[in-house]
Amino acid sequence: MGVSGGLYNLVLLLHILAVVVAFGGFITNAPYARLARQRGGAEGLAIGEASASVTERVAQSSFYAVPVLGILLVVLSDGAFGFDELWISLSFLLYIIAAVILRAMLIPGQRRANRLAAERVAAPAGVGGGGSRVGELERLGQRLAALGGVFNLLFVAILALMIWKPGA
Repeated sequence: MGVSGGLYNLVLLLHILAVVVAFGGFITNAPYARLARQRGGAEGLAIGEASASVTERVAQSSFYAVPVLGILLVVLSDGAFGFDELWISLSFLLYIIAAVILRAMLIPGQRRANRLAAERVAAPAGVGGGGSRVGELERLGQRLAALGGVFNLLFVAILALMIWKPGA
């Protein structure tokens, strides 16, 4: 079969599609977060919640399909590619780091930001420590932006490894 086989090409198509959907969904979080902060109030909350919904339901599912399909590509390549190759090993390592950042920090942070925004919308102005919530939300937004930047850089590094295949 190998890299010119129909099944290999189908899995490659699915792998690339999963990458586009997953990382595209995560990369768009930053502009949506910025828009949510600019709009504020109920409108900003709706933008934040819609972004989180797409992230958790669509992008995250595709994100987990990426390595499964990548492993299938190596297996279906009939020895053209191996798990011992530098570009494949580094890609998996960077993917694991990105997955940890996503699961441990980005998604919980996005949920927390939406909860804080919902509390601000629900509380009348000046009631319930709104000032401290605003500060917390701003700090969380800065932290999520930095983590999102790291996540996006990891994606670019993985993409570069897939294109240039160092060590192949």
